[in-house]
Amino acid sequence: EVAPTRKAALLALRRREYSAVIVEDWLAESDPEGAELIWKHSALAVPLQVNFAISSIARLARDVRAALTRRSQEHELALRAAAGTLESELRSTVSGLVLHSHLALAEPSLSPQLAGHLKMIAELADALRRFLERPRGLAAGDS
Repeated sequence: EVAPTRKAALLALRRREYSAVIVEDWLAESDPEGAELIWKHSALAVPLQVNFAISSIARLARDVRAALTRRSQEHELALRAAAGTLESELRSTVSGLVLHSHLALAEPSLSPQLAGHLKMIAELADALRRFLERPRGLAAGDS
């Protein structure tokens, strides 16, 4: 989609999301505030500033593909890092639950009713620990 003016570009960016937003180099240089507004309203679109006078369609397509591929790889790395952090936090918390529930069950003055509840907590925590320790198969997109 081509926007002939900054106002038209901003309206288009409000109407829908884009994978990439390309701004002509001379426009960005002659109207830096306008270009900044476009970048600001581009949401998660890859911002590209291109000199159309020296860029062929093939080069532009190659640059857009490369930028979108890079964005996709960054997204995948961020997801893996977040999943790793979450799994680590869960493992730590579950280990604490398992340890403390087993210690509580070893208390000699524990009432039978409370012992039943603590045993259930210990079993659930053990099941969650075993689940977290299972090797994971490759999900879609994993390599």
